[in-house]
Amino acid sequence: PLRAEPARAAILTDVDGTLAPIAPRAEDAAVLAGTREVLAALSERYGLVGCVSGRQATDARALVGLDGVAYAGNHGLELLLPGEAEPRLDPSLDGRERQAAEFLGEIDGRLAQTGLRTEDKGPIQALHWRGAEDEEAAESRAHEIAIDAGHAGLEPRWGRKVLELRPVGGGGKDAAVASLLAGGQLDRAVYAGDDRTDLDAFRRLAELGTEGELSCAVRVGVLSPEGPMEIAEEADVAVRSPEEWLAILE
Repeated sequence: PLRAEPARAAILTDVDGTLAPIAPRAEDAAVLAGTREVLAALSERYGLVGCVSGRQATDARALVGLDGVAYAGNHGLELLLPGEAEPRLDPSLDGRERQAAEFLGEIDGRLAQTGLRTEDKGPIQALHWRGAEDEEAAESRAHEIAIDAGHAGLEPRWGRKVLELRPVGGGGKDAAVASLLAGGQLDRAVYAGDDRTDLDAFRRLAELGTEGELSCAVRVGVLSPEGPMEIAEEADVAVRSPEEWLAILE
């Protein structure tokens, strides 16, 4: 159904762990060879090609390297459409853009000894323990910080060796998918992802199918020992690596 009427179909994909293999540091990640060419060709035939990422939208666009596709960044808190210079922020952020950064500033002294590496993504602040000298101890400290963040009015979200702190409400990859598909011209879609936040997109895609908004909804899970087991359970199609997802795109 996706190939039968491509003008009515959307191809949506996570980036890190799905288009780009996970790297020790986010700045070292790179999409697989041939990815840009494939996505560019698809964007000429399909109604929409979109990247839904935990990165900031402009960072995701720089990594993927294409201006002609849509980007939902910061897990749906930002939307950057083809041809736009700056992303649109979720209205729920109004006045709370620095809430998570201010929280980390208040506990800066504690962070120094945790082994956690911070990443400033604007409204979202990330704590990574991949590559820490003692990953298990660093993850344990992340759980302690998550509890404190919840008491401070922030929403902790977990990913592959990362804790992200964000303002409560708004965003989410489910909301990103709904925004990208809005307008009624697209009635079939595929979404691929590998991590816990991608489950939100999976479930929204399924809801849109149940509600009759989509005639075809396909969820592709990119499996990893680090990923949640629900990815395999909820996916319609499972692949074992970004390379296998790229083969489907090809």
